[in-house]
Amino acid sequence: MKQVVAVTAAAGVAAAAYYWLARSDPRDAGILPYRDPQAVALGEAVYLDNCASCHGADLQGEPNWQDRDSDGYLPAPPQDESGHTWHHPDAQLLDITRRGVAEVVGDGYRSRMGGFAGVLTEEEMLAVLAYIKSRWPAEIVSRHNQINSQAGD
Repeated sequence: MKQVVAVTAAAGVAAAAYYWLARSDPRDAGILPYRDPQAVALGEAVYLDNCASCHGADLQGEPNWQDRDSDGYLPAPPQDESGHTWHHPDAQLLDITRRGVAEVVGDGYRSRMGGFAGVLTEEEMLAVLAYIKSRWPAEIVSRHNQINSQAGD
C-alpha cells in the first residue's frame, strides 16, 4: 500500500512539474498567436488598414509621442520595441484594443484611441497584436513573455 501511495504521489509531483515547466516555457506565455504565419499575415493587413494611420506603417508611432499636444492628448505611441506596448501583458493589450485607452484607464483619462469592438473581430484584434509582437526583437519578445507569465496570461 505504501508503494502505491508513493508511486501515485511521485506521479502527481511529476505531472505538476511537467505542467509548470510547460506553462513557464516563454514561447507559450500569453494569448497572442505571434508565431502563427497566417495570424501574423492577417494582423499585418488589419494593422495597415486600421492602425497604421496613427501608429505608423513601420510601427514607429507619432513624433513626440511622450509629450501631450495642445489639446492635452498624447500622440500615438510606437508599437515597436522603442514604445511601451511590450510592457503590458496580452490580456491588457487586448482589452485596450477592444475598449480603447480611456475606457481601460478610466478616471477621466483622455485618448484619441477608441476601442475596436464592433469594428474588428476578436480574431482580428488578436492577429493585429500578434503582428506587432512578431516584429519585436527576440529579447523584447522574451521579456514580454515573462510579463505574460507573471500576469498569468
